[in-house]
Amino acid sequence: MTPAVTASAPRPDPAHRPARLPTSRFATVRGLRLHLLTWGGSGLVTPQRPALVLAHGWMDVAASFQFLVDALQQERHIIALDWRGFGLTEPHAGTDTYWFPDYLADLDALLDELSPDQSVDLLGHSMGANVAMLYAGVRPERVRRLVNLEGFGLPNGPATLAPKRYTAWLDELKQPQRLRDYASVDEVAERLRRNNPRLTAERAAWLAPHWSSRDEATGRWVIQGDPAHKRANPVLYRAEEALACWARIAAPVLWVEGRQTDVAKYWGDRYPRSEFEARLKVVPRVERVILEDAGHMLHHDQPEQLAAHIDRFLETA
Repeated sequence: MTPAVTASAPRPDPAHRPARLPTSRFATVRGLRLHLLTWGGSGLVTPQRPALVLAHGWMDVAASFQFLVDALQQERHIIALDWRGFGLTEPHAGTDTYWFPDYLADLDALLDELSPDQSVDLLGHSMGANVAMLYAGVRPERVRRLVNLEGFGLPNGPATLAPKRYTAWLDELKQPQRLRDYASVDEVAERLRRNNPRLTAERAAWLAPHWSSRDEATGRWVIQGDPAHKRANPVLYRAEEALACWARIAAPVLWVEGRQTDVAKYWGDRYPRSEFEARLKVVPRVERVILEDAGHMLHHDQPEQLAAHIDRFLETA
């Protein structure tokens, strides 16, 4: 069972001081209490500048976008969500596995509530970008502009892998999943910097109490992510299905990656770069940008560079 945790406030004097403070709120969609961070009021929304929706990656949180939001020059209504089972969005009771269709449905229901009569600009990172790409193909009329931050998709899952994958999933369901805990929030910040050496100490110190929370029972700090996310997913990734969605994207797409990202580190030869390049060609309109001195967490590594490209792209007629 996941330990009971309480949401923690940022440290009293964080080294990084946000230029734009967000408002924390909750929206109930599909019976789920979804946590949101918002910047700017809904009064800023116009047909030319719709709401900008931010979708984080796996084992991340909405607050991860703070450095990017600080660097954006446009005054916009911005909404970042914690996906189910991440951050302050709790999973449904009894959740033991997470499915991409649920992410799509959560996003669809959220947009129905927050922007029912107007399309949005949608930005996703990593897993969030993969969800955004699928959604923009399934609901092309709902997305005006799409920004993909290193949402490469996944290696294709041939049907022959199904028996092994189902077996692994059934075996993992019998075992409790756990995430490592930490003695202090400073240890969490150190962990963030080990994961990404380009993350500055100041940004890590600010992000750590948003990425984790203190367990009242033990006094230790735990990551704000459901351990069930670690389980194998029994549903294979079918590239043909994903590409059928990608091909229907009507919005212009800004694809951004870090120069230092090594795709082979994640998938080896199961998903060569050449295969991704071929997949991206099915998307009708794509502008590509590479950020120097940035890896997978490019919104942490080079938020100012990234923001400049996003500002320009979203303002393009």
